[in-house]
Amino acid sequence: MTKTAVAACTTTEAAAVKVRGLVKRYGPIEAVRGIDLDVTPGEVFGFLGPNGAGKSTTIKMLCTLVTPTAGSAQVAGLNVITQRTAVRRHIGLVFQETTLDEYLTAEQNLKFHAAIYGMSRRAIRPRIEAVLDLVGLSDRKDSPVRTFSGGMKRRLEIARGLLHSPRVLFLDEPTIGLDPDSRQVLWRYVDELRRQEDITVFLTTHYMDEAERCDRIAIINHGTIVALGTPAELKAQVGDDRVRIVTGDNPGSAKRIADKLGIEAAPDGDALLVTVPDGEGFVPKLFDVGISVQSVSISRPTLDDVFMAHAGRRIGDEEAAAAPRSQWMRAMSRR
Repeated sequence: MTKTAVAACTTTEAAAVKVRGLVKRYGPIEAVRGIDLDVTPGEVFGFLGPNGAGKSTTIKMLCTLVTPTAGSAQVAGLNVITQRTAVRRHIGLVFQETTLDEYLTAEQNLKFHAAIYGMSRRAIRPRIEAVLDLVGLSDRKDSPVRTFSGGMKRRLEIARGLLHSPRVLFLDEPTIGLDPDSRQVLWRYVDELRRQEDITVFLTTHYMDEAERCDRIAIINHGTIVALGTPAELKAQVGDDRVRIVTGDNPGSAKRIADKLGIEAAPDGDALLVTVPDGEGFVPKLFDVGISVQSVSISRPTLDDVFMAHAGRRIGDEEAAAAPRSQWMRAMSRR
């Protein structure tokens, strides 16, 4: 489903994911602090935040792996507490850590998964062929998984998650540990998945470029959703474009810009900095006011700027601060 199609969905259509007041506590630590969410069917929905922010804990509650302390959640119209088995039949899940049997072939891993889900014998082979083709691994179906690269294993896990035709696919940090090229390849297959499968994708990430690919994003910090919207909407909330201008006479150029355009040009090192709603539309006006422009650069608000505006620090700073807590949380979640 395209972004336009997602926006056009009627409000009467049942949400693929519906969360109200969801809370999870581990002793004195409140990992998730009463979040509300609605994810539209067919949407690619991103959960953006640093490690330890509550992303994985939320996904585990939605996938019935962890019981909420309070609140409610529905996935594919099913209650994650009272209808756990039914929820599991309608979802696919790709974990951060690989859960494949590396001594089995790709096809054997998928057959094992099909047996667990009780797929009919007649449906298994064509479905395996379809999902392996979707993730570009048809030629490696007879290869042991231990011979696969990290990116290939991730793709096989996505194929496994799709095998039983789920209505919602959860991807928990799907590209963590992959090199940039493997991340790009994986995302090409996720884009292909959107075209071929009638499915909702809910992913967690702390990579800004991955969040940009989503139809909508919820930014989570310390267990609380601090911002929610499309990438463009969230960046528009932060502020205007920043135009950095290097001229032959910065003081004189600043005066001309102020006199002719009514805009303040602030000193910024060896340049001038102007903040305007439309940077590209502003640049031609510089030449109309008769200043000597040596170079111009335009920077737009980023999702990291959005996180900074709501959390008071960059997401990279949060990553460093959250690392010890994240390790503790992972240990607790294995109990």
